[in-house]
Formats: sequence, C-alpha cells, structure tokens
Amino acid sequence: MRVITGKAGGTNLRAPNGLQTRPTADKVKQALFNTIQFDIAGDVLDLFAGSGQLGIEALSRGARSAVFVDAGKEAVDIIRDNLLRTHLADKAEVVRTDYETYLKRCRKRFRLIFLDPPYAEKYLENAIKLITAFDILAEDGIIITERPIEKSFDEEFDSLERSKDYIYGKTAVALLRRKKENV
Repeated sequence: MRVITGKAGGTNLRAPNGLQTRPTADKVKQALFNTIQFDIAGDVLDLFAGSGQLGIEALSRGARSAVFVDAGKEAVDIIRDNLLRTHLADKAEVVRTDYETYLKRCRKRFRLIFLDPPYAEKYLENAIKLITAFDILAEDGIIITERPIEKSFDEEFDSLERSKDYIYGKTAVALLRRKKENV
C-alpha cells in the first residue's frame, strides 16, 4: 500500500494488523481519485480512517487539511506514523473516537468526506444521516462511499444527489454530492 501521486507519491504506508481494517486497493484508490481530481482542494474528513491512506492521498494531491477519525488505538498510532512518513503531519489532525461521537461534536465543514466503514455493519447509512443532520458537508462537498458490491445501498438522502455506482472488482464506490439550493 502506497501513496500513488502528489507530494508524497511513492511513499509506502503501514496498515493495522487483523481484519478490522481493510485498506483500499491501489486500483480502486487510483480510479476514485481520477474521478474526484478536480474536487480535492479544501478540508478532508477520513472517517473510519484505518491506515489513513485516503486522507493522506488527498493531502498529497493538494487538500488543505485532513482530519482522521478512528476508534482503534493501533489504527490511530499507524495513521500518525504514516503522516510522519509522508511529511504531511502538519496538515492533519488525528482523533481517536467512534464516528458517532465525532460527528455529533464536529463543528467544521468538509469538502471531501471519505466513508469506508467496516463492511458488516450499518455504519455507512448512519454516518451519512449524521453528516447531513449536523450539516458537516460543505456547499460544494462530496461524500465518497466504499462498500462491497453485494451490500445494498438503496437509501435516499433528501439533501444529497447520488452518482452511479462505480464497480472495481468486488468494491462499489458511490459519490454523494450536496444538492444545489434553488435560488
């Protein structure tokens, strides 16, 4: 697992041991960042951060700052180490807490929010509901979701427009953009 391009391009990243963290494959990460390449400016939230690789890739490609949230001690330690390896720690904040606690207390708005939660849970839908309820997504913001292709994701969210699913092997990625307000 490595940073693909940008300031830290080519830097190898560590990942937590075990099955709790499932790093995004380089092929999926490259395709995802090709899709959002013109939307990377601004602040990034990497929720369920694991190794921090998605937020780190965004920082490497020019994001202003990133917040990495994970409940696991090992994951948080590895994110901090990966930020030091990539020389991006000065643009990052690492928070050890569960996603619900963070979202309920968050008073910041983000341009990009990465959601790659554990596949077996309903965290994805719950996190999106909290993000919209607490108005954490910036006006021109995008929520990037990742899930296994066999996991359905049919829920509609009033304030968000959903893209088609992008399928990469066994992984499905969907983008949710904030709907433009009628002026």
